[in-house]
Amino acid sequence: MWVLICICVTSKNISITEDVYEMLSRLRLDGESFSDAIRRLARRSRLVECAGLWADMPEDEYEAVRAGALKARGLLDDSVRRLVEAS
Repeated sequence: MWVLICICVTSKNISITEDVYEMLSRLRLDGESFSDAIRRLARRSRLVECAGLWADMPEDEYEAVRAGALKARGLLDDSVRRLVEAS
C-alpha cells in the first residue's frame, strides 16, 4: 500500500521599486520572511496599529511615497471616471 502526500506551495513574483523593498526590509522582524512581513502588515485593520510606522522615514523618502500615492490615486480616479462615463 502506498500513500502519496502532496504539499503544494505556490508562489507569485511581484515587482516593487527599490525604495519599497528597503522600507519592507526595515519593517521585517528578525527571522521573518518577506511573505510573513507582508502578511503581518496586511492584517493591520485598525489605524492605531499603524501609528508611528513611518516615524523614522527620511523626509525625501516620505515625499517620494506620498507623490507615488497621489499619482496612483489620480490614475484610479481617472479610471473610475472613464467607467462612469462609459456606462
